[in-house]
Amino acid sequence: MARLKDLYKSRIVTELTKEFGYESPMAVPRIEKVVVSMGVGKAVQDKKYIEAAKKELTMITGQIPLVCKAKRSVSNFKLRQGMENGLKVTLRGVRMYEFMDRLINLSIPRVRDFRGLDTDSFDGRGNYSMGLSEQTVFPEINPAQVEFQQGMNITFVTTAKTDKEARQLLLLFGMPFKKE
Repeated sequence: MARLKDLYKSRIVTELTKEFGYESPMAVPRIEKVVVSMGVGKAVQDKKYIEAAKKELTMITGQIPLVCKAKRSVSNFKLRQGMENGLKVTLRGVRMYEFMDRLINLSIPRVRDFRGLDTDSFDGRGNYSMGLSEQTVFPEINPAQVEFQQGMNITFVTTAKTDKEARQLLLLFGMPFKKE
């Protein structure tokens, strides 16, 4: 069993039940999925950028990403409808917990000048989104082989009804939020 899943079942459920007074263990918020996405704008000029990003995102998540295509044309960006310009991966179950463990304990501490995650990034429905400016913070990526720096967005989708519940859930998992 994944370490964070075991932590959730053994400690987090009881702490959240005690704090928010849930009637049933099934009412306790949990993380449904983690979505990792990359917008690869440079892919408009050259297809090798999307292939390199796809290879790196596969190494980071352990899953082959879905290639996203442009929904409409934007002349200022030389983007045409149907061109490949992004990647996304949806992680659930064991892979999700393993990715969260690596993100919280290995990758976030490697971010340069890190002062904590912003608490304003909750969407009002208990979901949290964060961004990373470069992919080299993950230990799977060899910085010497990186052709170009690429950022990514990471969204944690929870079953929490409010942002306060979701924030507490992520705090108990070990997310390093800024001190208020």
